[in-house]
Amino acid sequence: MQNSFARTDLAREASLRVGDKLEGLVTEELIISNCRASRVSVADKAASDAIGKPIGEYYTLEMADYVKRQENSFSDCAHALSELLNKLPFINSANSVLIACLGNKAVTPDAVGPDTADSLIVTRHLKSSLPEQFQAFSSVSVFRTGVLGTTGIESADGLKAICDLVRPDCVIAVDALASGELSRLCRNVQICDTGISPGSGVGNNRAALNADTLGVPVCAIGVPTVIDAAAFTDAEEAKGLFVTPRNIDELVKSSAKLIAYGINLALHKGLTIEDVDMLVE
Repeated sequence: MQNSFARTDLAREASLRVGDKLEGLVTEELIISNCRASRVSVADKAASDAIGKPIGEYYTLEMADYVKRQENSFSDCAHALSELLNKLPFINSANSVLIACLGNKAVTPDAVGPDTADSLIVTRHLKSSLPEQFQAFSSVSVFRTGVLGTTGIESADGLKAICDLVRPDCVIAVDALASGELSRLCRNVQICDTGISPGSGVGNNRAALNADTLGVPVCAIGVPTVIDAAAFTDAEEAKGLFVTPRNIDELVKSSAKLIAYGINLALHKGLTIEDVDMLVE
């Protein structure tokens, strides 16, 4: 039997545990670009405390069809992700965006951020040197934060220094998440406007990345790549244990590519999937 107290980073998952009894918790089911999605709005402190998530807007995109390699599923999911990103006003209106790719490339379940960076269209330097040719593009820069154990620098500290230098309109932070349900593992993408606390999903909380710490709005995008073992057992030995799929390397790479393409379509308006293919491959 699944343990309802298993750790989760997903607002939709947490909201289902408490039901629809709270006035400050609004949920909505969506269909976007042939994909199923949901919205969770956490409007007050009572709702925030109940589900353990900050006040804000949370969107969850289901990508089961993409995982199953259904026809046109990648294009549909990428466009749906783009539309969900642009539902956040500070993303839709941004001219300059810094994308923070969090995580450790050497640890496969934690490599969503670094792998996403490989397929992003970076333009800040090009807009500075060739402004006329790249007028139609947004100014996009990428920072791979690494992890404290290999850099000696907190992600929040490094990112704040980069923000002060680059002065973006907003930040998009990409990271791996944790789920409490098998059905969501590597099958959901969460987007929120509340920022993120790196490592929180596996109980390794670092300094938060949000508007308070960085000085600009922060959108967080993540995919759950591990599940709390508490979802399966109450055994004492399972505490602090997380499980990941056998084919996690393939799932992380495909999820990261989807996130990158969704970001590219959202920020560089007017591009097609084929355009992005040409620019990143």
